[in-house]
Amino acid sequence: MKNNHPMHFTDETAKHLMEFQAEEQEEEKNIPEPTKPIPVVFPAPSVPGHTDDECHVCCESRTDVGCVRKVNQDAVIVDPPLFGVADGMGGHQGGEIASGECRDGMISFLRGRNSDAEMLETAVKVVNRRIHIRAGEDTSLSGMGTTLTCALFGEKEVYIAHVGDSRCYLYRDGNLEQITDDHSMVMEMVRAGVLTKEQAAVHPMRNVITRAVGSDRSVQVDMITKERKTGDIWLFCSDGLHGQVEEQEIKDYLHLPLAQAADALLAAAMDAGAPDNVSLVLVLDKGAEA
Repeated sequence: MKNNHPMHFTDETAKHLMEFQAEEQEEEKNIPEPTKPIPVVFPAPSVPGHTDDECHVCCESRTDVGCVRKVNQDAVIVDPPLFGVADGMGGHQGGEIASGECRDGMISFLRGRNSDAEMLETAVKVVNRRIHIRAGEDTSLSGMGTTLTCALFGEKEVYIAHVGDSRCYLYRDGNLEQITDDHSMVMEMVRAGVLTKEQAAVHPMRNVITRAVGSDRSVQVDMITKERKTGDIWLFCSDGLHGQVEEQEIKDYLHLPLAQAADALLAAAMDAGAPDNVSLVLVLDKGAEA
C-alpha cells in the first residue's frame, strides 16, 4: 500500500539524501543510453555443447520448463567469453521477455568489447535501463524483471556479475564453493542470524528477491573477480536447480564428464518435482595450454 502522507526529514537527513541523489545522478551519466530495442529470441530447450578455443573452455547448458510451469521464463547465456543464466519474473509474457532481453542485451553489448569487470558491470546497467524503459512503455509488462548471474572469462581472471537469487558455483580441486550471495528476503534473514539455512529452504517467502535487473531505473550489481585455474568447473544456475538439488549432490555429479554432469543435474531437479523452470550452464576451464 502506498503511503500518501508527506514525509518529513530533519535538515541533516535531507542533506544526506540530496548528496546521495547527486552521486547517483553523476554515476548514471556514465551509463550509455540504449539507442534501440534489443531483439528478443525466446529460450530454446537447450544449447548444444560448445568448445571455444579462444578463451580455452568447454561448455554445456540446459534449460527446461520443469514439471509445473507452463512457460519457461529462464534464459541461458552462452556466447564465449560470456556465460550465465537469467530467471525472469512478471505476469503476461513479462518474465520471459525480461530474461530474453537480458540475455540478448548482454550478448549484443559485450561482443567485440574488452573482457573486464568494468565493461561487464556497464553492460548490466545498460540492459537494466533498457528493460525498465520497455516495462514503462507497455503496461502489460509493468513490474517485469529478471535475475542475472553471469561471467566474462578474461585471459587470467573470471569476472562475475550477480543480481538476484540465481547462483554461481566454482568446483575446484574437489571442492564446491558458492561464489554469489542470494539477493532474497530469506537469505538476508539468514545473514542477519534470524533464520538458519534449513529454515530458509522451506520458508514460504523463499522466492521473494530483493534485487532484479529491470525492476528499477538503476541496479546494484555484485561484482566478483576470481583467478582462472585449469580444471575448474563453473556452474551458473537458476533457483529451479539449486532450490531442489542439495549441494553435495551437485558436487557428486561434477565428477562426471561435462555433458553427463549437465544431464544428471537437470534430471535430479526434475526427479525432485521441478516446481520451477530449471536452467544451468557448466563451463570447464581447459587452461591456456589446451
